[in-house]
Amino acid sequence: TRQRRVAGNSRSSSRQQQRVEGLSLDIEIPSQVPLNTSGDLTDDNDIEEADNSSGSTTSTSPEAEEAEAASSTAQLLKKARQARSPAAPLALGDLSAQSLGEMSSQDRRSVLLLTFLYVLQGIPLGLAGSVPYILTARKVSYTAQGTFSFVFWPFSLKLLWAPLVDSIYSARFGRRKSWLIPVQFGLAAAMTTLASYTDWLLGENPPGPVRVLPLAAGFFSLTFLAATQDIAVDGWALTMLSRRNVAWASGCNSVGQTAGYFIAYVLFLALESADFCNTWLRSRPEPVGLVSLSGFLRFWGLVFLGTTFCLLFRREESTSSSNSSSEVDNDNLGVRETYAILAKVMRLRPVLLYLFCLCLLKSAFAAADGMTGLKLIEAGVPKERLALLGVVVTPFQLVLPVLLSRHVGNRPLSLYTKSALPRLLLGLLFAGLVWITPRFKSAHDASYPWHYFLLVTVAYLAHQVFMYAMFVSQMAFHAKVSDPNVGGTYMTLLNTVTNLAGSAPVTFLLFVVDYISIKSCSTPSLESESSCITLVDGYYIQSGLCFILGIVVLLRIRATFRRLESLPLEHWKVT
Repeated sequence: TRQRRVAGNSRSSSRQQQRVEGLSLDIEIPSQVPLNTSGDLTDDNDIEEADNSSGSTTSTSPEAEEAEAASSTAQLLKKARQARSPAAPLALGDLSAQSLGEMSSQDRRSVLLLTFLYVLQGIPLGLAGSVPYILTARKVSYTAQGTFSFVFWPFSLKLLWAPLVDSIYSARFGRRKSWLIPVQFGLAAAMTTLASYTDWLLGENPPGPVRVLPLAAGFFSLTFLAATQDIAVDGWALTMLSRRNVAWASGCNSVGQTAGYFIAYVLFLALESADFCNTWLRSRPEPVGLVSLSGFLRFWGLVFLGTTFCLLFRREESTSSSNSSSEVDNDNLGVRETYAILAKVMRLRPVLLYLFCLCLLKSAFAAADGMTGLKLIEAGVPKERLALLGVVVTPFQLVLPVLLSRHVGNRPLSLYTKSALPRLLLGLLFAGLVWITPRFKSAHDASYPWHYFLLVTVAYLAHQVFMYAMFVSQMAFHAKVSDPNVGGTYMTLLNTVTNLAGSAPVTFLLFVVDYISIKSCSTPSLESESSCITLVDGYYIQSGLCFILGIVVLLRIRATFRRLESLPLEHWKVT
């Protein structure tokens, strides 16, 4: 009798397995699972009781077996649905993003809107990134470059005011639009105002020295407002997209910022260069480019003004299933409560461990990311030629995040660590490229041959591929583990610390590169001042130390990242 019951249960479990698969419930129920007479999954005590009573068991009719099998199937289907309920711990692997064709029309509209907002965000970032090349062409010191590099710090410090953005808002106007609209109006005003003083700050009209400190202050205001916009948009992304497709936020971020950065960096530096415009765009040479920094700022100030007026009529909607009644409604939290939740997030052990490992690894890329371009310009490579490398690279930057966003949902940190080693090796390649650059320079007209720029393009393209692979995987992981109850504050915490880990080491290296360089200086005399010859540039020393640091850290954090990815989402939530 016991054998017939086991066989009957095995057949019924196989039938219910097919029914579960038919309902697209991704749950495995092996045929060997023992069932009790009510159809519930048994424990060890149930099995022992069955063994003890096997001698007194009576035979069961076929009709009773069928009824038992039906009851078992119903119970297991009920348990399958309960396993998918919000109360059950959800692992990262359970979330798989849909393609654009598969998702709902509302999610598609949300993806387009998010991408557009990130394009606007990339404009001030691209302009801020182009100014160091302009300063290098004007022979500004690396210490002054270090001062200007603080312009990028608002994206690394936005955590300080993120709780204000997340908790102070007008419910009637919209939680995210309450900040997004005034911030973008502020960006329009700041761009227009800065455009009126740019020529004076750069020492062009009237002629004079470059005023680095007020120039940095002006661009700091732009990036501060852009960082505030990023807080609002990041928080909106968590509720604008459905939970299944929230990983698309990383692709929107990457594609949008890349497009905006390309416009304000590559396109601007090319059109600002008199040499480029005279060679490719003009029939009669002129001493200036087609656009100036002041004119570019003024134009985009008007664009921000017009597009922000259009956003006023866009209704703020929420499609995220995370706003269900089973989760805590955090909309009514005040500033104090939001900062308290932020403190709780920062005390979560997985968060601390993840950020510590990420900061160590990102420090190893500082020399290659922050110094290589400036060193190439110092060696005589035209800044507009370096900027034009973006024309070749940008299509890959736009396509790669879209492709990766569909495939990094399950194990994003695995892609992150796999891309880190090639990027470290490319850092050494960049140092070698800077070292051999003077050998390619023509003694006749100080130009560079086409095969030199081909070499630079291939190296830069490889670097961008691995850099964007790491960026998209990092953003996808942040989107997955961020607690939607905390809104933009949680995701902003993760993004802020990782941004700080990238910008702070670059600022430090810019300040110290001249001090660690090995130089040979002559003694000053009455006829001449002292002169110095650089024997070993500090950039090469920094590149070697960064590579060693990166290899050591990478070997240590692989296993840690695998453990973090295997944790259920409940471990990342604020209680």
